[in-house]
Amino acid sequence: MTTRTELAGQPQLAHVPGRAFGLYIHVPFCATRCGYCDFNTYTPAELGGANPDGWLAALRVELRLAAESVGSVPVQTVFVGGGTPTLLGGAGLAAVLGAVRDNFELAVDAEVTTEANPESTSPAMFATLREAGYTRISLGMQSAAPQVLAVLDRTHSPGRAPAAALEARAAGFDHVNIDLIYGTPGETDDDLRRSIDVAVGAGVDHVSAYSLIVEDGTALARRVRRGEIARPDDDVLAQRYELLDNRLSAAGMHWYEVSNWSRAGGECRHNLGYWEGGEWWGAGPGAHGFLGDTRWWNVKHPNAYAQALTENRLPVADFEELDARDRHVEEVMLRVRVRDGLPVPLLDADERARAERLCGEGLLLAQGEALVLTDRGRLLADAVVRDLLG
Repeated sequence: MTTRTELAGQPQLAHVPGRAFGLYIHVPFCATRCGYCDFNTYTPAELGGANPDGWLAALRVELRLAAESVGSVPVQTVFVGGGTPTLLGGAGLAAVLGAVRDNFELAVDAEVTTEANPESTSPAMFATLREAGYTRISLGMQSAAPQVLAVLDRTHSPGRAPAAALEARAAGFDHVNIDLIYGTPGETDDDLRRSIDVAVGAGVDHVSAYSLIVEDGTALARRVRRGEIARPDDDVLAQRYELLDNRLSAAGMHWYEVSNWSRAGGECRHNLGYWEGGEWWGAGPGAHGFLGDTRWWNVKHPNAYAQALTENRLPVADFEELDARDRHVEEVMLRVRVRDGLPVPLLDADERARAERLCGEGLLLAQGEALVLTDRGRLLADAVVRDLLG
């Protein structure tokens, strides 16, 4: 792998014809910081004068520069994440999509998603987003249990997320996702069952569920270090994952990636682009992009981001060039996580021998020309990748 210290100047960014292409847009604003979050987000006190209007003006410049680099390739997916995109309001998010359209052609069937904090949404906002051209809403619920939300420092009430999902469906959104976090200290099996049932009852067609990770530098990590709460237990996390899978499957949602379940047709195409070797431009402070063999990431603070674009230059903090081995490792790591599986022809002779052993151990299953994780294999997906690669 070659890093920027070995390369001169800015990365040379160009789309490879034939690969899926999407846009990720990072909104860095949050009203408060959740205790477990280590994302590139900023509360009002941390912005140093930056504001949504200045961010949007800078974003317009980055999207223009991106279009000049990429050319006339149709955008198949747009994902607006954060942070809390819905703090921009319906009109602000419509302006974001307008800036995309000013610089790129959207595919006729483009998937356009925004993340949403339930407390900063309303029926009127969902109606505005649908009219603007958004096709998918991803709601951060995390849990329906008040004590779990308290540990996570989430500010929304337990009932607001399902209400928001119903409002989104009423506004015409066919695709609504709810995010869950499992394994929070103090959570019980019944808490998780209730959260799953609330999500399913809200009529969503997709659920993303992630085990709680204690990230260094977060408020949650400091509480664990002080002994105030226990670190999540691996055995409990495995048990909760099995509970999730069984309950969601019984409700008609089936896994298509290790941490994602959907009804037929409800898969998130943008995220599938990540897992299946697509390309994307990451716009906004701290956003990551990937084109050709180049991965890059933007400067983090909104002020530094805006300053670079005021000078009409890409706000790249650093980048790396992936060699053939890097690409192979990533392809194995990502493709093995999806339900369609890892194509056997991608593997060399030694890796195929290791895959045969993993099949014998009940971690992989051969389905035609693909290797698919078994139920037990999904619990040990990272270890399966390490074993495959040797």
